[in-house]
Amino acid sequence: MSAASSSNEPPRQPLAVAFGCAGPDLTAQERAFFREADPFGFILFRRNAETPEQVRRLTGDLRDAVGRDAPVLIDQEGGRVARLRPPHWPEFPAARRLGDLAERDPEAGTRAAWLDGRLLAHLLADVGIDVDCAPVADLPVPGAHDVIGDRAFGADPGLVARLARAQAEGLLAGGVLPVVKHLPGHGRACADSHKELPVVTAERAVLEATDFAPFRALADLPCGMAAHVVYTALDPDRPASTSAAVIGTVIRGWIGFQGLLFSDDLSMQALRGGPGERARAVLAGGCDVALHCNGILAEMLEIAAAAPHLSETGAARWARAAALRDAVEPADAGALRRELDALLAARIA
Repeated sequence: MSAASSSNEPPRQPLAVAFGCAGPDLTAQERAFFREADPFGFILFRRNAETPEQVRRLTGDLRDAVGRDAPVLIDQEGGRVARLRPPHWPEFPAARRLGDLAERDPEAGTRAAWLDGRLLAHLLADVGIDVDCAPVADLPVPGAHDVIGDRAFGADPGLVARLARAQAEGLLAGGVLPVVKHLPGHGRACADSHKELPVVTAERAVLEATDFAPFRALADLPCGMAAHVVYTALDPDRPASTSAAVIGTVIRGWIGFQGLLFSDDLSMQALRGGPGERARAVLAGGCDVALHCNGILAEMLEIAAAAPHLSETGAARWARAAALRDAVEPADAGALRRELDALLAARIA
């Protein structure tokens, strides 16, 4: 093939995986692996965050390793799920605090959720993070495991959809992409998918009227995350994250979500098989990108050998999402924080 004809070929897409790394600085081995594997992006955890200066250096090094502006994700919800913490970063409220305010004063609660998202975006963008795995649109029910708990805005589908949208719009206003989770709904699960596979036995009609409803109202958001949860009414054999039936007929179908779909973490014990088998399963099931978060290099090597490159459909979904990062609205973060704190304090008064 001539050089001229080969130059007309589309560039190869990155690997359909986002990887973690082991510590606050890239090792030489990690740098070489990421350069060779070319993953879609990266995800950070508390082990990766010591100071703002260090996180800025790390996000820069991760992108330098792959030679492009790869997305860097984090779970920064507020409350107990926050990878960036004091003393270097401020605390943010759990979603349930925003929901409590909205139950009393819907307008104030919606405003507080937007402020929360906008301030989260300010914090993350400052250190080079451009994707936040939030908002949580799950609906907890009595007797469910508390793995969701106060991470949820509340138990009413309409309230959850409204506040999740407000938080997502705040993130977008600051140039950070939201990832709505956990599709099609994790709140009813009676087990923690970090440790075992939850099984939900509710009928589909019940799920559509409750658990799935917030996600349907948020179907236009740019990114989402699929749950490692079995819904026996939909697919009794596979969790949503690996089920073509759940992803195709519910997440992409009834819910209508057309954004980029991440799996939940492959390191979680809800999934069976080795790392490579897990990656193949979530991607074959319909997720666009697999998340592998623990930073264990041996596992990442196995996944890189097994996982395909990002599909053309996934690349198009990512291009639509990434374009939203450009419209950053200027903001006075100090004034916005004072307004948020005043709204939350008024809830207690």
